[in-house]
Amino acid sequence: MLDALFFRRWLTATAAVVDREAERLTELDSPIGDADHGSNLQRGFRAVATVLEKEVPDTPGAVLTLAGRQLISTVGGASGPLYGTLLRRTGKDLGDAPEVGPARFAEALRSGVDAVAALGGAAPGDKTMLDALVPGVDALDGPSGSFGAAREAALHGALATTPLQARKGRASYLGERSIGHQDPGAASSALLFEALAETAESTETPESTETAESTDGSRG
Repeated sequence: MLDALFFRRWLTATAAVVDREAERLTELDSPIGDADHGSNLQRGFRAVATVLEKEVPDTPGAVLTLAGRQLISTVGGASGPLYGTLLRRTGKDLGDAPEVGPARFAEALRSGVDAVAALGGAAPGDKTMLDALVPGVDALDGPSGSFGAAREAALHGALATTPLQARKGRASYLGERSIGHQDPGAASSALLFEALAETAESTETPESTETAESTDGSRG
């Protein structure tokens, strides 16, 4: 089960990976955007990490809702409303449950992705963040879904935006000149799933593994 601490760790990990990749995101944004995607997200997720240290929400839904509000108030351009909507809608869908299972989280995250699609009027294939978000949540959803599979699917989706022509957002104004450039929003969305998988993997502590092995041994 995933509790508030798990989601706080996820968003803190996201802040760290965005920090690390900010320059690359800005480089991706330079030829088809405003060359500020990395710096904007870096500022926004740093603010999220800071506010989560101060307020410490006690449910998964409250963590994501607070993070979404912080992004909307901190990040300029389209990124703030889009990422803020993703997290706020996911948090709202989770409600007040103190813990949620991965399947329930995937269901709520899909509602967040749908809200992003509605806000931006975009669909997969339009060369936007949805090209990473949709395959990511698809891979997370269902009985065989996993955080690792979601990370791989989102990364593949982001890379697959390179040959596409943008049909939404600022890059769409470039027409065919947008072809050959990876979408920065898809690239940053893939980082969300990377941080999610890392958080899930780090939650499987050596102590819990030793306990499981000890329990299995006692059965023999």
